[in-house]
Amino acid sequence: MSVGQELLDVPLPSMVAKLGLGIADAQRALDDNSIQTLAAMAGADPVSVVTNVVKTIERGEDDKGKKMPKINFVEHTSEMTPFQLGLMPAFYQFSEATIDVKMDIKTTTQTDTSVSVGAEAKAGWGLYSASIKTDVEHNRKFGKEVSGTSHLVTKLVPVPPPERIEPEFETIDLREKDEDEPEEDD
Repeated sequence: MSVGQELLDVPLPSMVAKLGLGIADAQRALDDNSIQTLAAMAGADPVSVVTNVVKTIERGEDDKGKKMPKINFVEHTSEMTPFQLGLMPAFYQFSEATIDVKMDIKTTTQTDTSVSVGAEAKAGWGLYSASIKTDVEHNRKFGKEVSGTSHLVTKLVPVPPPERIEPEFETIDLREKDEDEPEEDD
């Protein structure tokens, strides 16, 4: 298999598809969790909350008749659910996803050639003979190492809750007003 084919065989489209589907599943789970938390907050038992404290300072006297201010505090409470208090569940979304694929391909070629030459000569009674013996050995070896890594990174950020979840506040003032009294702004 060629180096180019190794690069083409990296399952990048499959990795991208799986990352996208994984993010979609995770986003759905995050949204479901936020909605369940919201429902729990809206349906939670009300708690008693101090809505305001009135401090009254009056003229008074101590035990010896010395004039001293007399201070009274009156707390006003109301029953509210966590949702009515303004608590909101956290909403998140994936803002970024990165796939990092690294592949190292190393190919090696090794050629070994060995040549051995031998010579032999004979002479005798007028005859002469010679021979040369040659052995050639040729070996070629191929090697390939392939290694790869992939790194997936996602970034999750908090986002404000959808606008329709947050309640609108409306004030209706049914007090009778004098014609000379200016109107209050909310």
